Amino acid sequence: MTDRYSMAERVRLRPPAPHTDTALLGLGIAAPGATLDQAAAADFAAARCCDDERQTNWLRRIYRQSGVHRRASVLLDDNGISALEKFYPHAGGDPQGPGTAERMQRYADTAGALGARACRAAFAEAAIERKTITHLVTVSCTGLMSPGLDAELIERLSLSADIGRLNLGFMGCHGALNGLRAAQALAATMQGARVLLCCVELCSLHFQYGWDMQKIVANALFADGAGAAIIGPDTAGRDGWRLAATASRIAPDSEDAMSWRIGDHGFAMTLSRDVPKLIRGALHDWLSDWLAGHELTVADIAHWAIHPGGPKIIETVLESLSLPAEAGAASRAVLAEHGNMSSPTVLFIIERLRAEQAKRPCVALGFGPGLALESALFV
Repeated sequence: MTDRYSMAERVRLRPPAPHTDTALLGLGIAAPGATLDQAAAADFAAARCCDDERQTNWLRRIYRQSGVHRRASVLLDDNGISALEKFYPHAGGDPQGPGTAERMQRYADTAGALGARACRAAFAEAAIERKTITHLVTVSCTGLMSPGLDAELIERLSLSADIGRLNLGFMGCHGALNGLRAAQALAATMQGARVLLCCVELCSLHFQYGWDMQKIVANALFADGAGAAIIGPDTAGRDGWRLAATASRIAPDSEDAMSWRIGDHGFAMTLSRDVPKLIRGALHDWLSDWLAGHELTVADIAHWAIHPGGPKIIETVLESLSLPAEAGAASRAVLAEHGNMSSPTVLFIIERLRAEQAKRPCVALGFGPGLALESALFV
C-alpha cells in the first residue's frame, strides 16, 4: 500500500466549507483529587513487575523518560498510596492482580462522579440551562456497564429524560475527537440542538503485573481524568472557539501497532515501537490534503493540541509537520501534570490553550488503535 492518495481520495478529504455556527459553548475538565508522583509510581510498579535489578533499572528509566511528573487515580485517597497498594497487593492474592470484574465494579462506583464534575464545569462556562441539552455523547474505553455512564450522568446532572444518547466505546486516545465529530453531526440535525460530550477514562484500573515491556510502558504513562464539552449554535454572539471540521485516517498496514484488549485481569494495551514510524509515514500528506480542503496549510495553523501518547509521539508530530518545539508545549505540560488520560486528554490541552488565549485556527490531533489518526479544526 502507499501513503499517496488517488484523485478520488483527495476529493473525499476536501469536504464543503465549515459550518461556523457549531460553537464550543463550554468546556470542563476534572481529575481525581489525589495524585502520585512518578518516582513513587516507579517504586510501586517495580515491586509488581520486576524480578531482578536489570529489569528494575530499565523500568525506572522508562518512568523517568515518560514526560510524566504526577498522575491522578481514583484508587488513591488522602492517606497516600495505601489504598492503591490495597487494590493492587504486592503479595498474596492473584499474582496478576484483581480480576476484571473487580476492576469494572470500581469503574461503576467512580466514573459517573468524575464525569459529572467535568460536565458541571462545562455548564458553568456555557451558562445555559441543563434541560436545554438535546443530546448526550459519552466516550470511554476503560469501563463497561449497563445502564451506562450516559444514564448515570442524566441522573446526576438532572438532564432531560427525553435526551438523545450516543455511547462511543473502546476507541482509545482519539475517542474525544470521534465524540466531537458525533456532537457536531447531532448539533446539525435540528434547529437549536445542543450536545453535551463527556469523556471519562479510569486508566489506573488497568495496571498490569509482570515483566512485559509494552505493558510497563503503558503503566508508566496512563492516568485518570474526565473532560466535557457543550456543542451547539452560538446564539449569544460570543467570540469563542468554533468546531469547523473533523477528519479520520487509518494508517496503512498498522492493525498490529496498537491494541486494547479485554483480559481476565483488566484491559491490556500493546504498543509497538513502529507507532512513531507509522505516524511519520501517514500524517503529513493526509493532514496537508485535509487542510487544503479548508483553504489552509500547516503553516496557517496558529496552535496545536497534540494528544501526548508519550514524548516520542509529540516529537514525531513536530518533526513530521516541521513544527517548532513550542507547538508541543501545551501537550507536554498536560502530560507532565496529568499523564496520558486517554480520550479526555486532548480536551485538557484545548482548555489550557483557551486559558492562554491561544490564537486560532487550532488543530487537535489524536492517535489510537487502528492505527487511527484523528483531527479536529477549531476556528
